[in-house]
Amino acid sequence: MPVQPVTPGQPPAQHAPAPVLLERRFALADAAATDAFGQRFAEALEGVRANAAHPAGAAEIPRFSGLHVQLQGDLGAGKTSLVRATLRALGHAGRVRSPTYTLVEPYTVATPNGELQLYHFDLYRFSDPAEWADAGFREYFAAGAVCLVEWPQRAGGLLGVPDLVFALEPGDEGEGRVLTAYAYSASGKACLERC
Repeated sequence: MPVQPVTPGQPPAQHAPAPVLLERRFALADAAATDAFGQRFAEALEGVRANAAHPAGAAEIPRFSGLHVQLQGDLGAGKTSLVRATLRALGHAGRVRSPTYTLVEPYTVATPNGELQLYHFDLYRFSDPAEWADAGFREYFAAGAVCLVEWPQRAGGLLGVPDLVFALEPGDEGEGRVLTAYAYSASGKACLERC
């Protein structure tokens, strides 16, 4: 299944029915820039969790009930590198594997805001959206965890509308990458505003 191209100002096609609450573009010139964005995203995620736990002055942010992030881009676009950078910034010191063969890799990190469950999915090997339903992954998304999903289009519309979409594309003239981020929920928007 080909990756849907992303045009600036236009959300990824499979989520067009949902309103985009915020869109931002980030130039990621090299691996260090990807790591820096992963750090900012991790800090934003922790900030949203902290505000949700203590909502004084943050009435628009609901209680944190997890985050569904879809990562889109061709092979080698940097999806796993971004997940790795985020996990490292959250304090995970172990190995971060690409879940291409296992389909999901679970992580638990201890943060100042308490323990956080993260699940890194890679649906590249799915040939039919029904495989998503058959795999029994839906419960991960209802557990208040952060679910980072590579190749979400392989599940068709079964994943539902994410909180965030990170679309990675080659930069101008093949230099680095461009990450276009779309927020579809209040939690996603609050994270993206902090990145």
